[in-house]
Amino acid sequence: MLSRLFAPASTDDIARRATALLASMGTAPGSELAAVLAASPPAPAASSVFLPIENPSSLGMAAVRLPQLLMAPAPEPEPEPADDDEIPELFCPGPVRDNPALGEEVDNLLVEWAGQVGIYPGRLDHLRSCGFGRLMMLTHPATDDPDRLLAATKVVVAEWAADDYYLDEEDMGADPVIAAARLGVLYGVVDPVALPARYQPELDKFIQDEPIVHAFRSGMEHLAKYTTVPQMGRFQHQMAILFTALSQNASWRVTGQRPAAWEYLMHRHHNSYLPPMILVDAIAGYELPAQEFFDPAVRRAFTMAGTAAVLLNDLHSMSKEADNDISLPIAIMEEEGCTPRQAVKRTVEIHNELMKRFVAEAAALSMVGSPMLRRFLADTWAWCGGSREWHATTKRYHAEAA
Repeated sequence: MLSRLFAPASTDDIARRATALLASMGTAPGSELAAVLAASPPAPAASSVFLPIENPSSLGMAAVRLPQLLMAPAPEPEPEPADDDEIPELFCPGPVRDNPALGEEVDNLLVEWAGQVGIYPGRLDHLRSCGFGRLMMLTHPATDDPDRLLAATKVVVAEWAADDYYLDEEDMGADPVIAAARLGVLYGVVDPVALPARYQPELDKFIQDEPIVHAFRSGMEHLAKYTTVPQMGRFQHQMAILFTALSQNASWRVTGQRPAAWEYLMHRHHNSYLPPMILVDAIAGYELPAQEFFDPAVRRAFTMAGTAAVLLNDLHSMSKEADNDISLPIAIMEEEGCTPRQAVKRTVEIHNELMKRFVAEAAALSMVGSPMLRRFLADTWAWCGGSREWHATTKRYHAEAA
């Protein structure tokens, strides 16, 4: 356990350093990516690391060659600063818009809904203070429709609640021993199962009586108002990936296994922010065609942004995690025997590498993709900026936050 490997001050020091770093928006890159994607695509540079393939992919551009990002060599790591403990600036945009009144309106509607479905009983004031409606307002700047934002907020809160109720919060019934079984049943609601007539009433009663399951069913019914069939299908697919990753996390807690840093990063690739990020086009009122969304090169860029975004959560949530939990800074400390400051530094470097590669690959994709793809990638960049602002200010991770 972490408490036997490091002094208690170690994780506190990580949390303090991370908070100071992530809360500063002074050096956040602005809308550079959006400007790049909106501009006329430049000719590929001769020194480009993106290797062309002979057959264009399903991006639908018969006269062009899609950059083969999956085969491209990774960029050389940036040189280490002279001071080995010097933490680099965070490469992540700030929010595109901040409309506190709109965020508060969505939060009020969210708390009303949470009371109806039965999640977080006795904790609704705390739920309101976390500002999940504000999170969706920040991450989806393309709409100011409270109902669209509420639909996204409901499923996001249901996802967070599943983590709290099934994995993290023992006083809320969390038990990692049975987490995988619970998540398996929950996915049967996310991707609805049609049971034989004899057993369907029992499932219906279970859905109504189990708050987390009821929250997912209700949230997805609301979300369906704003998604096409393919958009809902990709959301369900991403939820299956998330539930598998949460089951992996539960197994580590039960067995006491501590993953290597590479294994934890693979876990975070799946247990990332992709489920809420995947809704950027639906909530904005358009649809990125499946042939582009599922193109391996697009998927690669998008998932790198999702992993980078969730690593900020690793840093911000350190102060509230139990000793048997795991995060990237903890995995790095355990594997390398380094100081908390060095672990924060490495985590920020990894985040920055992923975000810079996302920007580079998104720019390359803009050369051959549709205008819809360019908009989707710019909206993904905006989502990351809104998420950064929320993590720096939410009372879920900062008791002193306004």
